[in-house]
Amino acid sequence: MNLWFPIEYEVTKGYKYKKPKFESDSWQILEYKNCNLLLANLELYSKWLDDNLLENYMYEFFSFNNKDYLLIISDKENLLRPIEKPLNHINDNDAISFSLSIDKTREEIDSTVSLHDGVFLEKYSLILPSYLISEQVSDDYVLGNWVTGGVNVSTYSRRRILQLTTLKEETLIKITKKDAKVIRDDKSENIIYKKDDGINLDSEKLGIFTLSGRPELESFFNEYIVEIINNQARYNALGIGFPSAVILYGPPGSGKTYAVEQLINFLDWPSYRIEASSVASPYIHETSKKVAEIFDTAMQNSPSVLVIDEMEAFLSDRDNATSQHNIEEMAEFLRRIPEATENEVLIIAMTNKLDMIDPAILRRGRFDHIINVDYASTLEIESMIHNSLLKIASKDDIDINFFAKELSGRPLSDVAFFIKEGARLAARSAKDKLNNESLNQALESVKNREQVKKSNRVGFI
Repeated sequence: MNLWFPIEYEVTKGYKYKKPKFESDSWQILEYKNCNLLLANLELYSKWLDDNLLENYMYEFFSFNNKDYLLIISDKENLLRPIEKPLNHINDNDAISFSLSIDKTREEIDSTVSLHDGVFLEKYSLILPSYLISEQVSDDYVLGNWVTGGVNVSTYSRRRILQLTTLKEETLIKITKKDAKVIRDDKSENIIYKKDDGINLDSEKLGIFTLSGRPELESFFNEYIVEIINNQARYNALGIGFPSAVILYGPPGSGKTYAVEQLINFLDWPSYRIEASSVASPYIHETSKKVAEIFDTAMQNSPSVLVIDEMEAFLSDRDNATSQHNIEEMAEFLRRIPEATENEVLIIAMTNKLDMIDPAILRRGRFDHIINVDYASTLEIESMIHNSLLKIASKDDIDINFFAKELSGRPLSDVAFFIKEGARLAARSAKDKLNNESLNQALESVKNREQVKKSNRVGFI
């Protein structure tokens, strides 16, 4: 806890300083029975003033040790709360209020300033940023995080938002600026949405896909998938149809599955999976039959995503095939992949063994793009750690660069374990924030696992 002033110091008439409920390096929030106070240092106040976010009537000043501080008083009826600490549940009116606050704030500051590290000042319908986040967090994710109580999801992922909240669909359309007329069908009790400009709601453009720490893969998905989906008419006029099938290849733990899951969440389309554990069968024709059924289901529910996991299990080189099974399964895939793409099924296959795949599959026209997903670089891991720390209580002096260098060249699962184990160790030590000490201990756990020799005894590694 960072105490700016002595406890009981009178910061304004009737209110004495106490331990802050929420804090950062540049602001603190104090909670009282009948109101909440926002304190900010002069440097942060100057930035808010430069961005025209504050009017004179909103705040007052007080001094301590010859330094000036900003003070904003908010009554209990209005929220004064960090964006990163959303409530567990909000209603439709709360969601609309927060959305309007984003709009009002954006009237003064541009999208290069992220609001994710800010403070929600409901009394004045404002979000006051801390200007600390170097990586841009788009407003649709800020809004999605708030309405879901902390889930990292965009409000344009309409299906997921409705699953995670109790918001009405009319409310979600309103806060995502879809500008739709809501018409009720009294006979069926269904809600029908009709765009004022005649465009179907499902054709709304997606935002920009983000994949923390993997800029090259993020750029590929945006250029070859999101861009084409957003501008289908333009691409169709030039003979470019639905996005082509993609292969992601690389070593285990390099983040292929995570990247695909993030894209699926972003697109908010139905997704289907073909993997050996679910479709493989010792019976003749049975595997190819199951594969065909999954393709059919994906096409019936298009646009959709079909993921082929460990594709070498089905699509290995026919010259090395040991049975008729492999040849039959290969023929099914060769026939179905172009058909599914034409029917708006985005196909993404993953493999660790690209050299085993049959050359016929790798030809253009089936999988047009083959992308190498290697272990994350030091800079990419640094970005991942930074984004992970934003979601949990952590000290500001964590040496992200040091830990990124130590974890460089390791599977992403090790990076995820490192953060999780550090948080567990911090909680076990009765710390309220993750710190360097706990992360150093977690780093040792990651390294020690490599040194454990195989043993016949039952135990934990």
